[in-house]
Order: sequence, then structure tokens, then C-alpha cells
Amino acid sequence: MEYVYSALLLHSAKQPISEDGVKKVLAGAGISADEGKVKALVASLEGVNIEDAIKNAAVAVAAPAAGAAPEKEAPKEDEGKKAEEAAAGLSALFG
Repeated sequence: MEYVYSALLLHSAKQPISEDGVKKVLAGAGISADEGKVKALVASLEGVNIEDAIKNAAVAVAAPAAGAAPEKEAPKEDEGKKAEEAAAGLSALFG
């Protein structure tokens, strides 16, 4: 996650998302950068409009929460009524 956060931080600071930039952000946080992960991140973000990606991600996450209806509790049956029904059933067995 820290690799993605470093890219978001660079984007927020209006800096280019480059291997060197990601490494510097990670080093500043005290994290030893993995060359492969840094290269993969920078390559995967090439040509991506990060603003659009953030907006789409925010909508996708917020949509289920906004459309979700509050859960309704199941109606609780009267305990006495249950006991009565159980007793009636038993009396039928013993006549």
C-alpha cells in the first residue's frame, strides 16, 4: 500500500510519478523500496488520469453505503405464545 500512497502523495504535490520520486517518498517514510514494485507501479500508472481514477473509486466505494437501507430487526415473537403453542402440541400427543 505504501507504494500506492507514495504515488498519490506525488500526484497531490503536483510532482511527476517517477521511479526516483517514489523511491524518495518511501525513503522519507523510512521504507526500503523494492525496485520491482517501484518499476511496476510507475509502469502501471503511465497514461492513467489519476484524478478520474480517484473520482471513480470514491463513487464505487460510496455507492453501496448510500444505497443501503438500514437493517430492520426481525419482529420478536411473544415468548408466552411460543410456550402455549408448544404445550398445545404436546397435549395432542397424550390426548
